[in-house]
Amino acid sequence: MEQTQQQQMFGHLNGSTTRKREDYLEWPEYFMAVAFLSAQRSKDPSSQVGACIVNQENKIVGIGYNGMPNGCDDDHLPWARFAEDRLDTKYPYVCHAELNAIMNKNSADVKGCTMYVALFPCNECAKLIIQAGITEVIFLSDKYHDKPEMIASRRLLSMAGVQYREFKPKRTEIVIDFNSINQPGMLSSASK
Repeated sequence: MEQTQQQQMFGHLNGSTTRKREDYLEWPEYFMAVAFLSAQRSKDPSSQVGACIVNQENKIVGIGYNGMPNGCDDDHLPWARFAEDRLDTKYPYVCHAELNAIMNKNSADVKGCTMYVALFPCNECAKLIIQAGITEVIFLSDKYHDKPEMIASRRLLSMAGVQYREFKPKRTEIVIDFNSINQPGMLSSASK
């Protein structure tokens, strides 16, 4: 095939070349961003956490965020982090993002999947991750690293052979601008 025919076939006209975008989200950034977007659904005033479960084909099979259990009115349960009586805090009641992502799965199971989550999972979530057959956990923050629940979590995940690693983002933020679709020149800027 002549070069001119190839250029026309692939959209090369008048010597100008249209190239794919180079600043697109890579898979890990995309999945962590989905976890963070999911966290925006949380009503928790102090901690919004999201989780995203992905299979080996880079398909999302579960998403969750921290919140109160279904059927339990979150207006009648406490959201406090500290109180004299632990029953007046959120901790005995709230479902973590990891639990919700596993329970909200849209496939038969999540065996062999990877979980992207904002915070390193606690020991209770580690048990669920192990029992569900998830084989890798990618987390952004491990700010509670030295708490007993996190130490126990690392022990459990390691014993069960679940890999875990910190996510190192290539960018510090991803902006979602709903107005961008209506901006003039969007198509031409996307082709740069």
